[in-house]
Amino acid sequence: MLPIGRENRRSSSTLSQTQELLQGNPVLAIRPEAPKLLKDLGEDYSRYPQHWPNRSSYSGTPGPFLASEQKSSLVRTTSSTAFSDSQADLEKLGYPNDSIVAFDPYFGGEKGFILYRDEVEADDKYHMPAYDDDLVYKPSWKDYLNARAVISAMGGIALILGLLCVFILLPIMAYVNNISPLNGPSNQTNVDAEPQSWAYVNNRTYPLLKNVRTGLIDPDTPVSARTRTSIFDGSTLNLVFSDEFNTMNRTFYPGDDAYWTAPNIWYGSTEDLEWYDPDAVTTGDGTLQLRMDAFPNHNLQYRSGMLNSWNQLCFKGGVFEVSLSLAGPSGVPGLWPAVWTLGNLARPGYRASSDGIWPYTYTNCDLGITPNQSSPDGLSYLPGQKLSSCTCDGEDHPNPGTGRGAPEIDILEASVDPNNRIGVVTQSYQVAPFDIFWRPNANFMQIPNYETTSPNAYCGGPYQQAISGTTLLNNEWYDGNEYQKYAFEYIPGNSSTGKISWFVGEDQSFMLDGRAIGQNGNVGPRQISEEPMSMVLNLGMSNSWSQILFDSLKFPTIMHIDYVRIYQKPGEEMITCDPPGYPTTEYIANHAVAYSNPNLTSWHETGYSWPKNKLTGC
Repeated sequence: MLPIGRENRRSSSTLSQTQELLQGNPVLAIRPEAPKLLKDLGEDYSRYPQHWPNRSSYSGTPGPFLASEQKSSLVRTTSSTAFSDSQADLEKLGYPNDSIVAFDPYFGGEKGFILYRDEVEADDKYHMPAYDDDLVYKPSWKDYLNARAVISAMGGIALILGLLCVFILLPIMAYVNNISPLNGPSNQTNVDAEPQSWAYVNNRTYPLLKNVRTGLIDPDTPVSARTRTSIFDGSTLNLVFSDEFNTMNRTFYPGDDAYWTAPNIWYGSTEDLEWYDPDAVTTGDGTLQLRMDAFPNHNLQYRSGMLNSWNQLCFKGGVFEVSLSLAGPSGVPGLWPAVWTLGNLARPGYRASSDGIWPYTYTNCDLGITPNQSSPDGLSYLPGQKLSSCTCDGEDHPNPGTGRGAPEIDILEASVDPNNRIGVVTQSYQVAPFDIFWRPNANFMQIPNYETTSPNAYCGGPYQQAISGTTLLNNEWYDGNEYQKYAFEYIPGNSSTGKISWFVGEDQSFMLDGRAIGQNGNVGPRQISEEPMSMVLNLGMSNSWSQILFDSLKFPTIMHIDYVRIYQKPGEEMITCDPPGYPTTEYIANHAVAYSNPNLTSWHETGYSWPKNKLTGC
């Protein structure tokens, strides 16, 4: 037997006594005159709340007033009603007593409160479930198989299959069959044979870690360049480090490269006009590019690049060679391109680290280690050798008993002869303490060709003694038009064994024997650097270097470096920042403030103490 329909079941429900009375007496649906007073409804009417809080805004018939609120203009009706006539025959209307009349929810033809849970309203079938609804409306298989349900199920299955393919099937196939569209250089996702120009970086394949090489020698270095002949004894020198810069778009922010870092500093020691920014250093067309631009930045008007190997790659002894094309325009004074080396105990551009360190190369314990060399005539403004060979016991020193410092050997510092507008390079060795009037012993200096090279008239100043020669250049060796090799070879040691020789191209340009900076007056012999040397390449501009013809300079201008190579004798290879007897890295790590803050200009600002020495008193 089928269940009774919802409407039939609702209509057949039992009605309350009041509802039956109203259905049997439709005359009660005709509302008599509305009561005027609360007492007309009986004493129990006040048990129910009033549903129109503001009678002035109620749109229906006003409710009864309290007797105290009645206006004098209101008079009671004389009509006989079921509320006002106490003699009304309630039995005629089918009500057994007045309590049913007073609280009947259907009184006056309007529905009031539902007093019983089994009373039925006309809309109950829409919002009140019946006891057998679960059986009557239980979905069948036909309900589940309608068109909407089938389409939803198919969509869900497709979504699950797609996720499985992307996260499980595709990685497995890529690993097994090598079909990934990302196969190839990690920074080139375009699988087309000829990617668009803006998307092309280079065609080289990189290992997982960027800029990591398996050896010190660049694989791109030609076999013919793997050896070089020593100028001093004719022996064969082997290539121990090289960087050909053939990989395009290399970056040199701190941590990007194993051997090089481009600093983000102002070079205040020489009051440069540019800010050195890592963004100005990159590679392209097989060269390292140091680019100088003219635009405001860091309260300066120019931005350029510097690259150095400080505390990453150092060498001691041998040949340091570069091939480059100087920044142009040629024949215009103003720019200061340079390739040089510095003892690792001084960090380029960090003046606190070089205070009392640069450019000392001295092992004696005499007036040469004192401030100003104890000379009142302005010979020296240096604070004295901080890490002398005679520091007191227990004082801060990387290896007590050895005089330490950071001398400087320059492959080149380029400028322009202001008279004939021909390019000139200065190749120098910068040391402290100084000779009297900064004059070395010329008997131990050699210039093979005076037609192109001459002794530099500038021998130094109160901050360094410079032993150097100047060589004329070809004005075609600029702006990437032509490249030229520059190099120096040196043998570390004291005045009797040490020596340095500089080269432009294949030709020796200038040679310095260690005896040229030997004993002189109250200053003992200076050494040809025994320190591990870091490499520096930069393109600068400063009024302290040369006259600047701003109107004739053109920006941007780029200094191109084709390669950097280091050669050393077999069995004497020393590519380290901690050579025997001259450690540096631990000392640097223990004085991180001086070597990490370029804004500090002296050692005293770092908070570290200046070591005492036996000459001035322990």
